[in-house]
Amino acid sequence: CKSHFLKLINSGCTDRFIAVGNEPFLTSYNGQFQSYVIPAMANLQQSLVRANLAGYIKLVVPCNADAYEGNVPSQGAFRPELTQIMTQLVSFLNSNGSPFVVNIYPFLSLYGNSEFPQDYAFFEGTTHPVIDGANTYTNAFDGNYDTLIAALSKMGYGQMPIVIGEVGWPTDGAVGANLTAAEVFNQGLIKHVLSNKGTPLRPAVPPMDVYLFSLLDEGAKSTLPGNFERHWGIFSFDGQAKYALDLGLGNKKLKNAKNVQYLPARWCIANPNRDLSEVANHMKLACNVADCT
Repeated sequence: CKSHFLKLINSGCTDRFIAVGNEPFLTSYNGQFQSYVIPAMANLQQSLVRANLAGYIKLVVPCNADAYEGNVPSQGAFRPELTQIMTQLVSFLNSNGSPFVVNIYPFLSLYGNSEFPQDYAFFEGTTHPVIDGANTYTNAFDGNYDTLIAALSKMGYGQMPIVIGEVGWPTDGAVGANLTAAEVFNQGLIKHVLSNKGTPLRPAVPPMDVYLFSLLDEGAKSTLPGNFERHWGIFSFDGQAKYALDLGLGNKKLKNAKNVQYLPARWCIANPNRDLSEVANHMKLACNVADCT
């Protein structure tokens, strides 16, 4: 469950969203959920209409950035096997006034490719810009975002509003996942989006909304993608800010949770007078429940 977000931008819109699934078109799913998405949306839309909520609540399908591809942003297109379903989805979203929701993670690009230029993942400039005709991209976020815009444009929906459903940087669990990198990335993202510069394909038009992922660390989250999955939080599990972050709200800063109750720090020492034959099993049990990432 993706439950911990920090909303960065509010366009003044009063819409509320219901997410129908989350990243259902991931390549790792091998298409097993594709046939369910449009029928589920149609069913839910009918329910909203009957409840007189269709004008207030919009249906969206958060997509992973692997739903589209392109050697350079202007060549962006949805994966060939998704062309039909994406045509249906985007048409449905447009006809009901819903935005396209996408999750963009430059960290994952860096994590999954040893040759990915590290400075291109951030917003402070790069020695490896992407040149795309008359446009120059100095950060992966803009390049990824414009690849989506190009893909939407090829379907005739180049002006569709876009919401960033997830974007962030983990603080532990992998090379490159640390406090300094997370602070630099998130602060750079906030400054970049609030500047209203937009991107080369949408100058002066930032995303409709941006949600930083995530508010808190999630100690029970699956670590199959990597140990970093439990460490996306801007706050630690106990509500303490991991680093300073200016959200563009004047002098308002992140505040730590107060009056947090902690268990006393203790050491466990084996009793030499007890049978220790089951110690290994007890340790396995403890580590299956604890967050050892």
